[in-house]
Amino acid sequence: MNATDYRDEALRAFAGLRSLAEKSLAQLDDRAFFAAPDPDSNSAAIVVKHMAGNMRSRWRDFLTTDGEKPDRHRDTEFELGEADDRAAIMAAWAAGWDLVEGAIAPLTEEDFARTVAIRGEPHTVLQAINRQLSHYAYHVGQIVYVAKWSRGRDWATLSIAKGASQAFNASPEKFLPPDDA
Repeated sequence: MNATDYRDEALRAFAGLRSLAEKSLAQLDDRAFFAAPDPDSNSAAIVVKHMAGNMRSRWRDFLTTDGEKPDRHRDTEFELGEADDRAAIMAAWAAGWDLVEGAIAPLTEEDFARTVAIRGEPHTVLQAINRQLSHYAYHVGQIVYVAKWSRGRDWATLSIAKGASQAFNASPEKFLPPDDA
């Protein structure tokens, strides 16, 4: 595997995380989107807002500037303001994912030999991408959990349902999307 193979796999992994989150979010009405399990936990809306802020900071000018941009105000990502309706939060989310793809897709073999900074800490390009993959997987898991908590018995599973493992193992093709999906 070379660096461009890794780049393509990273893009696939990021797209998978985005899809998982969006399939979870699609199951939530606006009330549930903004609901948190308890006062010390985050709603799906807050996690989405935080991820969007993180993506905007980390992926703008990825190779040439520190990933913690001076115009980022991280603490406000965990607060909802008057302008933070679902449409605005989801627009920031979509713009963030565009930045992820736009920063990673053009990377060349030579770019993977470069060093970038995040909060002043040097990272290889590979380390920086892995750091964000891990961070986003953590938060997508939170989104899925909060969505499942909110939907309760009405949750439409996004993987193999409880009690369905044997059926899946016997005929996985029945559970997998078609190749052209």
